[in-house]
Amino acid sequence: MSEELRFDGQVAVVTGAGRGLGRAYAHALAARGARVVVNDAGTDVFGKGTDARPAEVVAQEIADAGGEAAASCDSVATESGAAAIAAAALDRWGRIDVVVNNAGNLEPGALPELDADAVRRHLDIHVLGSFNVTRAAWPNMLERRYGRVVVTTSVGMFGGDHLLSYSTAKGACVSLGRSLALSGAAHGIRVNMLAPAAETRMVTDPAFRERAGLPALPNGGSADPDRGPEHVIPLLLVLAHEVCPSSGETYGAGFGRYARIFWAETEGMIAPGISAEDLFERFSEVEDSERFHIPGSSSESVRFREELLGGG
Repeated sequence: MSEELRFDGQVAVVTGAGRGLGRAYAHALAARGARVVVNDAGTDVFGKGTDARPAEVVAQEIADAGGEAAASCDSVATESGAAAIAAAALDRWGRIDVVVNNAGNLEPGALPELDADAVRRHLDIHVLGSFNVTRAAWPNMLERRYGRVVVTTSVGMFGGDHLLSYSTAKGACVSLGRSLALSGAAHGIRVNMLAPAAETRMVTDPAFRERAGLPALPNGGSADPDRGPEHVIPLLLVLAHEVCPSSGETYGAGFGRYARIFWAETEGMIAPGISAEDLFERFSEVEDSERFHIPGSSSESVRFREELLGGG
C-alpha cells in the first residue's frame, strides 16, 4: 500500500461544501491535515435562497474533530463573492493550495418551456462560479508556483433533454478546466475535472424529483447508503494532492467505479471537393471510431488535422 496522501500545512477551498459531496470533500481533506474554507451559500437545490448555517455547521464539525476550518456563505457567482471566499483563506492562513469547485444548482427543464434565464442561472454558478473562485486563488498559486484545482462536471456533459441548462453548464466546465490546465502548466498548477456520482440532495430532493418527472424514491426518499459520496472521495483526494499525475483530464467516480472520460476525434476521411451526395454515401468513414486521436488542446486538434491533410 502507498503512503497515506496527506495535506498537512495546506489550505483547501471547497465550494458547495455545506451538504452532500462538498461536505464529504471538506471533511476528507480536513481529516488528512488540510485547513479548509467551507463555502456554501445555503441555497436550495434550485439555487434559490441563502442560509449561512450549512457552512457554519460543517466548519464546526471539522473543528470538533480536531481540524481547522472557516465558514463562508459568499456566492461564487459574483467576483466580489469569490474574492471574499479566497480572502477567508488568505487572511487567516496566507495561502491557497487546493480549490475544489463544487457549488452547483440543478433545475430540470427542456424546450420549448425552458427560457434563457434558466440557462444563465446554471452558467453563473457552475461555470462562472468555478472561474471566479479559481481566478481569485490564482495569484497566490502563481506566486508559490503550486496549485491543485478540481472543477466539478457531470455525465450531464453528454446531454440531457430534461436537464438542458445543467448539461450545457457541465459541458462548459470541461472546456473551462482544460483551458485553465493549459494556463497553469508552466506554473506548477494542475487542473482536472471530476464527474461524481452519488445519491445526495440533488438526486433525492423531492421537489427536484417532482419537477423532473422522476418517481419518488423508496424508503421514504432516503439515499442508498451504498451510493454515497464516500465512493468519490478517493479520486478527489488524488486530484487535489501534490502527487496528482495529470492535468486537463476528466474523470468519473461513483459507486466504486473510477474511469477516465475523454473527447476524441476520428481520423475521418480526406476528400477535397466531395459532393454532399457522395459524402452521405461514405458517411460511415467519417464516423468510424476504430482509429481516433485525443487532442490535448485546440492547437493539437488543428495540428492533427493538418497532418492528416498533409499526408493525404
